Amino acid sequence: MERWRNKTAVITEASLGIGIACSIDLIKEGMKVIAFFKEEDTLEKLMNKYPEEIRDKVHFICCDITDEQDVVRVFKLIKEHFGGVNLLINNAGLVFPTELTIPNNTYEIQKTLDVNVLSAMLCVREAFHQMKDFNDGHIVVLNSVAGHKVPNFPLGSVNIYAAAMHAITAMTETYRQEFSEANSNIKVTSISCGIVNSEIMPARFQDLVDFPMLRPENVVSAILYVVSTPPHVQIHELTVKPLHETF
Repeated sequence: MERWRNKTAVITEASLGIGIACSIDLIKEGMKVIAFFKEEDTLEKLMNKYPEEIRDKVHFICCDITDEQDVVRVFKLIKEHFGGVNLLINNAGLVFPTELTIPNNTYEIQKTLDVNVLSAMLCVREAFHQMKDFNDGHIVVLNSVAGHKVPNFPLGSVNIYAAAMHAITAMTETYRQEFSEANSNIKVTSISCGIVNSEIMPARFQDLVDFPMLRPENVVSAILYVVSTPPHVQIHELTVKPLHETF
């Protein structure tokens, strides 16, 4: 992690478990962390989720990652005040337990695609063009095992989420090819997680104590591992599942 010391990391959802844990660990590694949060999360409420000794080291920025103009605005500010982004952790995600064929679920479909797919496209695009100035950088996209196989989830369908995650899998390979064709040294990694016990889970799923689950810090360990590899090594896809998970 020494190569990232004093470099700038952006975390696109830093008000939930994985984002908070990732912010803390990257700061401990000597990085400058820019933590995106949503409008409905007040800054005071968000800061209270962080350890007191870390709060004044995190740069919190409100950003609607599903709005192109807002994403462009925020990345422009990052360029002006921090010189550009070196590491992007695309952590935003949303799960709606609904089926594709249920009537009148257009809102759920649109919101799932906006948060999981469109936001990734917007943030990766802006980060990539800043990283090109350094001819270096790393983009980590939080994916899911549902992005490789549609799970037969017993307590409700996550089919829309699975469709979105399959898009993320395809996008990550597309980014790898485009970055290579641009002759850049920018890496891209998809980390596909099994079930994580975090706020992204619908409330009705959070009490599944009999299901093996990852903890946010387990996912962060995987993030630190892939970004700590030497510049000539790219881990393109990493799958992290809790022991005995059957999905």
